[in-house]
Amino acid sequence: MATTALTTLPQFTGLRQQVSVAPVKSLAAVQPMRRKGNGALSTRCDFIGSPTNLIMVTTTSLMLFAGRFGLAPSANRKATAGLKLEVRDSGLQTGDPAGFTLADTLACGVVGHIFGVGIVLGLKNIGAL
Repeated sequence: MATTALTTLPQFTGLRQQVSVAPVKSLAAVQPMRRKGNGALSTRCDFIGSPTNLIMVTTTSLMLFAGRFGLAPSANRKATAGLKLEVRDSGLQTGDPAGFTLADTLACGVVGHIFGVGIVLGLKNIGAL
């Protein structure tokens, strides 16, 4: 359904305006973009309980557990040169009895996701996932 009409945007050749009558396609006739083939990094989001989902939930949960129960450094427990954790007052307020702050939650969640993505990509690379 092509009709001839003046184009809405002026076109220039050099410094002079070029007036052209060209067929204009309606928006309904525009074809949707085709999906190009499967690339090297394709993921599938199947369902809750898929192997990828289980890996991500497990790694994030384990990292949050380690941070909350003092197995990983946090805002109130810094690591010394010998990798021992010593208690210090960070000045951050928290309602948690162990002193786990919002910054600790975000940091441990991020590190858990980094571990999970590394495991998923590694297993995908060797063909086990």
